[in-house]
Amino acid sequence: MKGTENIKVGISIGDINGIGCEIILKTFKDPRMLDFCTPVIFASAKTISFQRKQLGIQMNYNGVEKASQAVNGKINIVNVWKEVPKVEFGKETEEGGKYALLSLEAAVQALIKKEIDVLVTAPINKHNIQSDKFKFPGHTDFLAKELKGEALMFMVTDELKVGLFTDHVPVKDVSEHLTPELVKNKIDKVYESLKRDFRIARPKIAVLGLNPHSGDNGVIGQEDDKVLRPVISEAFNKGKLVYGPYAADSFFGSENYKKFDAVLATYHDQGLIPFKTLSFGQGVNFTAGLNAVRTSPDHGTAFEIAGKNEADHHSFKEAVFTGISIFRNRKEHEEISANPLKKHSLKVETKKNS
Repeated sequence: MKGTENIKVGISIGDINGIGCEIILKTFKDPRMLDFCTPVIFASAKTISFQRKQLGIQMNYNGVEKASQAVNGKINIVNVWKEVPKVEFGKETEEGGKYALLSLEAAVQALIKKEIDVLVTAPINKHNIQSDKFKFPGHTDFLAKELKGEALMFMVTDELKVGLFTDHVPVKDVSEHLTPELVKNKIDKVYESLKRDFRIARPKIAVLGLNPHSGDNGVIGQEDDKVLRPVISEAFNKGKLVYGPYAADSFFGSENYKKFDAVLATYHDQGLIPFKTLSFGQGVNFTAGLNAVRTSPDHGTAFEIAGKNEADHHSFKEAVFTGISIFRNRKEHEEISANPLKKHSLKVETKKNS
């Protein structure tokens, strides 16, 4: 198995007018990070040098023309472009979107070619990145297309993991998207991710109801009884520890989530509001369901503090560590699958069935 010091973590810089470069530089100015991975930043040496000087961050780096030339033990910068983009901290500009996409495209291609092992993406602005090449509501859908997989947004910490049946979908359209096929698919994705990516032998999953009080037996909507309950029952009868639907209003406040390895929310804010309330700054956005590992911090471009050296980099740092951990877990899972005699090493972390 590849040692942690050789795991190449590719990094897209996000919007150059946001805090992306700042949180990247703050993370890797600590030389101890090079004991865990080899960072490969997709931008240009000139762009990173400008950002570094503006923020007063002292660090050395190694410029390369492609990711395969990255040197272990150094911060590597792949020169994706030669020119020097105009940086206007805190502003939404066409250039900000252009170079965010150039960085992301180069990083994803390196991931596909296996020149990097893990991709960590800094925040993009979902409006100015839109173009003929990027017509998606965010990273997740773009990566699903490029990596030819069925992606699932999975917000994770050590103590809390929240997946979404629907992510960047308007609230008025959620019920239309919430089909039995989608619910089954997402439950299966979370279940397999917990086993493969987090090495939980028998995961226990909670599903939140769509309507207030999970529909109150059909009084407040039919989706919980007609869509969610049958699929949950089917999964349970097949041996998966899946429970619900639970009334979402009290689920987190009562700390019921602590009894489960993961929670599936029916729509974006139902899952992300409690997740970010409980773990903001420490959470990681992991794209499950793909054949490659991608993580990102749990926040956006933060234009309001860009260029002021005020950004907290801990979520980005956690995204790096989480990506490394998932990459290693997948390798171990593959080894166990190839050699069942090693199965005893799999940690059983299922929480109490209560």
